[in-house]
Amino acid sequence: MAGSDPVIQGTSAPQAPDTVKILIAGGFGVGKTTMVGSVSEIVPLRTEESLTSAGLGVDDLNGIPEKRATTVALDFGRITLSQKLILYLFGTPGQQRFWFMWNDLAIGALGAVVLIDVRRLESSFAAIDFFERRDIPFVVGVNGFHGKHPYDPDEIRDSLALPEGTPVLLCDARDRESCRDVLIALIDQLIVTSAQNNGNGRRSRSL
Repeated sequence: MAGSDPVIQGTSAPQAPDTVKILIAGGFGVGKTTMVGSVSEIVPLRTEESLTSAGLGVDDLNGIPEKRATTVALDFGRITLSQKLILYLFGTPGQQRFWFMWNDLAIGALGAVVLIDVRRLESSFAAIDFFERRDIPFVVGVNGFHGKHPYDPDEIRDSLALPEGTPVLLCDARDRESCRDVLIALIDQLIVTSAQNNGNGRRSRSL
């Protein structure tokens, strides 16, 4: 009919990809900012400040004497895993005096990567407790500083008293592919957790 709009057969509007909020957490100086920067496809947002004498006696530099700056709010990056899935990455501050921000950063997060340094394993306890108490699924990424991994995943899992099903992955926060593999493992963990929750009749947020 003249003047009418043409009807296009067999086409549909493209669907927007799902977006998932992920936290990159851990203790002071374990490599969170490095990981977000390595894997992000955009220039990451960083809120770093130089360490000064004001932090003496407050910031524990034991084992990381070369550290010169610290995250005081958050790191933010983004990675597209597929045409259907984009991850928004939020790196948490590691120092205890900034832990009050974790509750706000955790709002809407589906999962987390707890990054650890085996030279200072105790610095990871607070992050693990945080996500366990809130029932937020997480995987553990073991950042091998200088490319070294002196312990295997099972030894680390035992030392952290983690449940058998918690993935522990060796990684290098400086390497994009290594960090991407950790994030993929987390997504796999979220899918398994979601299926288990649904199977138990529990409501859960899906990917």
